[in-house]
Order: sequence, then C-alpha cells, then structure tokens
Amino acid sequence: MKAAILGYGNLGKGIELAIRQNPDVELCAFFTRRDPASLKTNTEGVPVYSVDDIPSHKDEFDILFICGGSATDLPKQTPEYARYFNVIDSFDTHARIPEHFDNVDKAAKESGHVALISCGWDPGMFSLNRLYANCVLPEGNDYTFWGKGVSQGHSDAIRRIDGVKDGKQYTIPIEAALEAVRNGENPELTTRQKHLRECFVVAEEGADKARIENEIKTMPNYFADYDTTVHFISEEELKRDHSGIPHGGFVFRTGVTGENKEHKHVIEYSLKLDSNPEFTASVLVAYARAIVRMKKEGMSGCKTVFDVPPAYLSPLSAEELRAHLL
Repeated sequence: MKAAILGYGNLGKGIELAIRQNPDVELCAFFTRRDPASLKTNTEGVPVYSVDDIPSHKDEFDILFICGGSATDLPKQTPEYARYFNVIDSFDTHARIPEHFDNVDKAAKESGHVALISCGWDPGMFSLNRLYANCVLPEGNDYTFWGKGVSQGHSDAIRRIDGVKDGKQYTIPIEAALEAVRNGENPELTTRQKHLRECFVVAEEGADKARIENEIKTMPNYFADYDTTVHFISEEELKRDHSGIPHGGFVFRTGVTGENKEHKHVIEYSLKLDSNPEFTASVLVAYARAIVRMKKEGMSGCKTVFDVPPAYLSPLSAEELRAHLL
C-alpha cells in the first residue's frame, strides 16, 4: 500500500511513525502548505511536495492521509483531495459529521475514489463501541466521557483565534458523574454536568485577552456548552508544563434484560493514551488498509468506521484471524 501524508503536525508525524510498524504500508510522499524545502521530516529519502502539486500526482498513491484541523481545514481539504486519491481524515466535530459526509461522498463518487472520514478514537473506536453496545443492550443508556487529556481539535480551534500565539485545551470528566454511571445509577446528565474544559493560552503581545477569553467560552460546538476556564500563561510555561499530548476516555452502555427487566448490565470501554496523535494515527493506518481493499473491490464514495468489516483492518488473512483471534 503506497501512502502519502498531507500535513506534518502532530498527527502527520504520528502517521509517519505508525507506518513504520506496518510492513505492508510504504510511505511515498509528504505534501505541505509550507515551503517544501523548509520541511524536515524524520524519514530520509521520501520527497516533500507542495500541496499545490497534488493534481499532478493523481492516483500515484493508494491512500492520502489528510492531517488538517477539523475547524477549517478538513471541510475543504477532504472533498477537494478525494478528487485525486483515496483519502482518510480524522474530522471530529460531531455535530457537523453528516454535512461533511455528504460533501466528501459527492466528490469521491464523482472521481471513483473511496474516502473515510471521522476516523480515530472518538469519533472512531468509541463510535464502534457505542454501536455494538446499543445492539447488544437495546434497552439502556449511553454515556461517553473524555479525558483527562489534551484535545487536538479543541486546541487547534483555540490557536485559530486572532491574537492567540499558542494554546492547549484539557477535557476533564466530572468524577461524580463518572462514578454514578459506573455504579449503574443511570443518571440523566447534561453536557455541562459531564465535563469541564480547561484552556492554557499564550496570547500575542498586546492582544485583547478579554476578547480571546470570550471567543473561547462562546465558541459553538467546542466550548459554549461547557464550564470553561481560561488561563493566560507565558510561552515558556506552556512548553514546560503542557508539552505532552495525553488523552483517553470511557464509553458506557447500561441496560437491562430479563422477563421483568430485573437484570442490570454495564458495558465499559476505556482508553488511556500517552499520545493522542500517535494513537489516532495508528487507527488511521489500520483503516487505510481497509479503504484500499474496498477500492479494489470496486467501491467508491464516503465511508465511516460503521461501514468497514473488522477483518479489513488486519494484514492477517481470514484463516489466520479465525485461528488466532476468534
């Protein structure tokens, strides 16, 4: 499988590393919006091209990993580059997934490519666990908690605010809510009752901090529905105290069975991640393998993790999977 990476931030670097753990994937190119000559990657011998050169490389690669941000990059990039390659992204603005799907689906069907959107751990692995658990326990309740950890999408959204030099956002589950679910109490929780959001922001010199704080706290789809705290700190403090990118979270399904619904069940799936982008990248590489297989079978259009047979993720044959993992 010949792969190319668009964007060389945290996620792009994570995919570069994940490819090294998958012998059936070959990294063939990087694309960047920067000056290609200025981009120093960690893989020798792989060419770096300008994003403007993408049309001239049409179908040279089996898959293009699109590593932009969900706020403004991916809504434009994924449908645009689905015209030239099979593509995959990690679009994570949950409220806008249906709209993003429709735009990418149209472009991919017109070009005959396969695209997979919103891949990673949430949306992605968490989505699958919600689906499986709903099917197994049709009468019940869903709960998803994220963190404590750094959200790449929310941090990117902060950094795009005028006057912000850098920033990190931590998503923090409210412990009392988490324990109530784990204990099978089936609480009714609002968005605000499940998580806190804590932001550490480096402002540009002379920037209006009150305006920046207000823009963060009122940002729809990101912060408006949460109790959000904004701390303004120095660049040195950010580098010293907030250089890591950990994350994780929990998906619960509580349900009942029995003639009188007397038996209660709790399904819990959890992740504890030292590196959010490296784990997300590992999920993307596995699903890229599935996209290439689906393309070879004659499929086209946009897909999500719900559309992919689990066996398509693995480099093992069906016989090997039955013998070792079933």
